[in-house]
Parts: sequence; C-alpha cells; structure tokens
Amino acid sequence: MTSTDPDSVAPAAVETVAGSARRFYPQLEGMRAIAAIGVLVTHVAFQTRAVEIPVLGPVLGRLDLAVALFFALSGFLLWRPWVDAAHRGTRHPSVPRYFRHRIVRIWPAYLVVVTLVILLLPEAQGADAQVWLANLTLTQVFVPLTLTAGLTQMWSLSVEIAFYALLPLIGFALLRLRGSRLRARIPVLLLLAAVSLGWAWVGTSLPVAAGVETKNWVFGHLPWFVAGLVLAEVAGVLDSGSGAGQTRPGRWLAGAIRLSANRPLMLGVLVVAYALACTRLAGPTGLGAVTEIEFATKMVLGALCGYALLAPLVCNDGPFRILTSRVMLALGRWSYGIFIWHVAILAVVFPLFGIVPFSGDTLQVLVITLGLSIGVAAASYAFIEEPTRNWLRNRENRRRNRARHVSSDASSAPASIGTAPDDRPSTADQNTSHAVIDTATSAGS
Repeated sequence: MTSTDPDSVAPAAVETVAGSARRFYPQLEGMRAIAAIGVLVTHVAFQTRAVEIPVLGPVLGRLDLAVALFFALSGFLLWRPWVDAAHRGTRHPSVPRYFRHRIVRIWPAYLVVVTLVILLLPEAQGADAQVWLANLTLTQVFVPLTLTAGLTQMWSLSVEIAFYALLPLIGFALLRLRGSRLRARIPVLLLLAAVSLGWAWVGTSLPVAAGVETKNWVFGHLPWFVAGLVLAEVAGVLDSGSGAGQTRPGRWLAGAIRLSANRPLMLGVLVVAYALACTRLAGPTGLGAVTEIEFATKMVLGALCGYALLAPLVCNDGPFRILTSRVMLALGRWSYGIFIWHVAILAVVFPLFGIVPFSGDTLQVLVITLGLSIGVAAASYAFIEEPTRNWLRNRENRRRNRARHVSSDASSAPASIGTAPDDRPSTADQNTSHAVIDTATSAGS
C-alpha cells in the first residue's frame, strides 16, 4: 500500500527534486481505491454467501486477487528508487531511511486497530499473550492460531512486512546490474519469480507447527511482488529517455514496453487471466484446501492480472480522468484504513443491524460496511496516518538542515558531516513516496 501524495499533481507529472526524472503516477492512487473496495466486496460476498451464486459467485470470490494488485503496486513504488539509482549510476537508496518510513506508515494506525479489536470485539476478547504479541508484531503467519476475529485479513499485511525486509536484499543482489548490464535486470527478476513458484512444494515439506500455513509466507507470493518490480524496471527505461547510450533498450525490451502500453492487449490478458483464476485451476474461491499446483497457478494468474492492470497506467500518458478524480484520489489515500478496519466493521454490522451472517442481504451489508469503512478510514488518515508521517518528515528535514548548517560553517569539514553515510537520503530516494501499500486478503482467511 504505497501512497503517492497525489494532491494537485497532474497525471504523468515529472519529479524534479534533486534532478530525478521519475514520473509521478496519481492514477495509481485511484487504482488502489478500486483494489481496496474489491477486497471489501469479496469479504462481504463470502460472509453473505454471495460466493455461492452460480457464475457471479466465483467472480466475487476471486476478488481476493486484489492482493496481487496491492503487492504489485508495493513492488513497483518501492523498487523505483533502486531502479533510478541503477540508471543514474548513483549509490543505492538509504536502507535505514527506507525502514523508518515503512514502520511509521504501517504501525501507528495498525496498532490502534489491533488494540481496539482485541479489547472491544466480543469474538476477539480473551486473547492470550501469544495472540497479542503475534498481532502487534505482524508475525501471525509464523505463529499458529493467532489470526483472530476482526483481524484475519492481516495475514497479507504480515506478508507485506516480510517483503519490506526482503526488498533491500534483492536490491543489493542486483547492485552490479547497471550500465551495460541493465538489460539483465528484468530477466533476473523473472527468474526469481519462476523459482519462487516452487515454494508451494518446498513450504509444505517444512517441519512447522500445526496451524502454520507456509503458503502465506512471502516466498510463495513473490510473483505478485515481482510483477511490480518488473514494471518499475520498464518505467525506469521510460524515465531515462532510452534514447542513447547504456540505457537504450534492446529489441526484446522495446517490444515488451510496446506490449505493456497496449491497452486492448492488457485488457485481454486481464480478462483471460481472471477468468481462468475463477475456475478450479487456481483453487477454490472460498474456503477449501488448495493443492500445490493450484497455488502456483494462482500466483501466475495473479501476477498477470496485477501487471495487466498497472502497465497501461504506467506506460501511457493518459488521461485517466476517473482514476485521478477527487473522489478516487481520496479513496486511494484512505485505502490503507479501509483495509485494516473493514473486517472488524463487517463483524459489527451483522449484530448491529440484526443481520444473520451467511444468510444473504449482500447489498445491504455491502453498502453499510463500505460507508462505515470509508468514514473510519478517513478519520484514521487524518488523525493517525498523516500526522505520524508529517512528524517523521519534519524530523528528517530538521536533521538535514542541521547537517547542512554545520557543513557550511566548517569550511574544512567533510561534506557528509552530521549525517551517517548509510543514513543520508540518496538522489534515488530523496523524493520517494513515504506511504506504504494497502494490502488485501482472501475472503476465506
């Protein structure tokens, strides 16, 4: 769930801070809104048994693939500073700064949700210390039987956090692939995704505690993240101008960019991949056991859906009037709040309005849950998420200003005085978005 701070910025605007040529994509904020609503819809459909409706049911149930879109968005936005550094030949982004922004974006609002849900939601009350600790630290996927009522969707946020830890390692592994080796970056990432498909089999053979689902670990979901990493590499070529020299794309890459920009083609890929995902090839669309081959198939189809949805938004100049409308931009900013709150709100809607779970009333439950979730998410953004991000930004700005002041006053001092070398924001990440991607979850969690 990476936000893009889209206010008052036109589509395809260009970042110019510190000489960066990375484009700004407000249309992705609108896409995040669609993904967040898709996640909410699939949970409502599951808990009102709409997923059992012939034909329509599997379509609603498979909206759990919104998680693939969220993961692809996360990979795209967080990988861009590394791509920018590779193309410009500058040093890698600051890892400490990266982790600070991830922590401040995720945990403040998340801790509020976890605390209130476990203390106030009747179905979640009575949680022991293990449940508290696993939920507060986002390690639910590693600790058995700790996904609690009102918070079951947080497994995917746990996967997201694991990806945050993994991303710098991928960045360092590809550090030498720059200059004349830039063209090798996409094949290496695709190879990583292909190899990770084997996790469906490897994970099930691990000696883990009963109740731990290894398919919900980050290694199994890497193809969804890699879809975003690959798109970031494509965007890096477009941002660099790809006119001459070492950044000129090869014939295959130029062809891939043309295909990615082809809206009818990407729409066709999306429709076919999603239709296949709605069949048994990708496993059940509700609760049920998933075989290794079904899980691997779902990962491939989800990656295709995520890429097909995002690529035309990145490889074309627009206009994207609906996605960049005020309403969609606002919903995109609130999408993290919608994600972390909607399951708890859904649990409250049933008794509050006298509706029996799994007995229908899908439209009524959907309208109420969506309205309440948007309202709570807007409050979360205004009073928790944005203030904490502003606090971190102001803190870093003051620190940089002090460092510049000391450097200018001490003529003989080295230019890096006042800032640890590994902690200074590089050119690649000085203007990186400071928000984090809103993750989704499957309806059957």
